Amino acid sequence: MSTVSNGRYTFAVAKDASKLVIKAAVAKMFSVTVTSVATSTIKGKKKRFGAKRQEVAIADWKKAIVTVKKGDRIALFEPETEEKKKK
Repeated sequence: MSTVSNGRYTFAVAKDASKLVIKAAVAKMFSVTVTSVATSTIKGKKKRFGAKRQEVAIADWKKAIVTVKKGDRIALFEPETEEKKKK
């Protein structure tokens, strides 16, 4: 999961992951220099599903917003350009 804006990428991470662990993992996986990591825990909600409208609890999850060094990019999340589509 990711949105790109000014070198910032959003990831869903393990609930027990620390900022240092996230920073090291992103740097190693994507070969970029991570400048900062912001995390937040998203509380789960209750939703109704099925014909009987039974209430189901959606689990809590943690997201990390990772900022990379200016000029670094994670190609996996960059939009495709016309040149790439033609190949």
